[in-house]
Amino acid sequence: MEQKDDIYYIEKVKSGETNAFSYIVEKYKEIVFSIALKVLKNREDAEELAQESFIKAYNSLHTFKGNAKFSTWLYRITYNSCISEIRKRKMNFASTSEIEIKDESEELNLDGIPAENRAQVIKQALDQLPEDEYTLVLLYYFEEQSIEDIGKVTGLSESNTKVKLYRARKKLYTIISNIMKDELYTIL
Repeated sequence: MEQKDDIYYIEKVKSGETNAFSYIVEKYKEIVFSIALKVLKNREDAEELAQESFIKAYNSLHTFKGNAKFSTWLYRITYNSCISEIRKRKMNFASTSEIEIKDESEELNLDGIPAENRAQVIKQALDQLPEDEYTLVLLYYFEEQSIEDIGKVTGLSESNTKVKLYRARKKLYTIISNIMKDELYTIL
């Protein structure tokens, strides 16, 4: 259904109804911004790059063939734009600003963490991941992208995507465990 909705609006835009692109922006603005924020680690730069990503997508919409999901295509534009921006600026990474985590974070099976603390612990742990691992986790767990689609976004092979996602999960588990130990230690 998601892909059909996207295609419907893409075709409207291609046929001259440019206002239909606002549906696409509204649907994907949060995840595009989240990817940009995690990679660039600066809210203003991420906002600017997210806007630029939508402009690039709009200007290149005629090249979208529909072989992959539109979301995959858009995330790839965003990710590549971020990497290009980093290379261009050769910037030093600063601390991340807040990243919104949706309720889908419950899927990570964090039974040992009280429900009211889960989002906070997950956010804290995600902030500690390198941007490439963060992107993999975000796309797989929060955006429910397939391994194949994630590979297309990041430019990795499917097997390399699986390996890197596995390592990111292990690292995330270790980080969460350490956070929980620290919290328990401060309580005692």
